Amino acid sequence: MANLQRQVQLKFRVTPEERALIEQKMAQLGTTNMAAYLRKMAIDGFVVNLELPELGELVSLLRRSSNNLNQLTRRVHETGRIYDADMEDLRQGQERLWDAAQKILTSLAKIQ
Repeated sequence: MANLQRQVQLKFRVTPEERALIEQKMAQLGTTNMAAYLRKMAIDGFVVNLELPELGELVSLLRRSSNNLNQLTRRVHETGRIYDADMEDLRQGQERLWDAAQKILTSLAKIQ
């Protein structure tokens, strides 16, 4: 009965490797009906785009924080002193890192 309702046919080509991957995923779900699997994935499946510009910002902040910490460590070893301004710079850097991480987590939480 369901086939009578489906009057439009879609066709597409895949490589042998892509077909093997599709069959592997079907096996993981325990299904052998490729048409039903592909229809279900085309309608209900989703593609996750993880190109988050926030990741680049986070990496940049991590580099800066690492460099600042290394410079501070060298200065403490040389002088035996640590300054309030240095500690404040580190604190602000950590705050920026946490803010960037929170942006990423918020973006990921929106993926359904």
